[in-house]
Amino acid sequence: MSGFAENVESWAEQTRVRPGFRERVEVLVRDRWREPVIVLHLGDTDVGYDVPGRRQDGTVEGKRLVRRFFWNILRGIGAAVFAVFALANGERPGLPFQRKIGVSGPENAMALDLADRLRPVKGAWLACSPSCLAVVDTGTTATDPADAPPPRIVWEARRPQAPELSFRKSTLTWPDGSIFRLPIHGRTEQQHLRKFLEFPDVVHWNGKPPQR
Repeated sequence: MSGFAENVESWAEQTRVRPGFRERVEVLVRDRWREPVIVLHLGDTDVGYDVPGRRQDGTVEGKRLVRRFFWNILRGIGAAVFAVFALANGERPGLPFQRKIGVSGPENAMALDLADRLRPVKGAWLACSPSCLAVVDTGTTATDPADAPPPRIVWEARRPQAPELSFRKSTLTWPDGSIFRLPIHGRTEQQHLRKFLEFPDVVHWNGKPPQR
């Protein structure tokens, strides 16, 4: 990652999430599931799709043709502006609107249910327990939590129907082989996750025991 991109990511991480939102989600799902929970903030959920029948932006092929025409024009203008800005900062121009593939699988993949529900979410959190998974929307996390709406569950799954979660790979995998790659990024989330994980894949749901 270039120095310019690193500076942008660092600034975004510092301003994206204000303290208090994680705790609100923890209370919601802990009371609902009656189990210990791990809650992680998800980064950019506007991920790319690699699924037959879907465009890379997730829209269904053959639909929204007019809207896509104008979006392609705006994307070209935005790319040009980004390139000028990057060159002015001594960086190599990249592709600001190229999505990282986050959803892959066969046609009508089981992972699409989660991916499609995430698209309008403003503040996405992954909540996990020994038997449940959920994605919770807190709304924008840049505001004071006291002024934010109550967190709401937008997707939920319980064992045995829940997909397989891998913290190490940051993936959810369904029985049909479809995969959703969790956008868990940023130093804060990685540090929080390390409070519960032990190499290689041991999860301490109540936190790792203190080292002697």
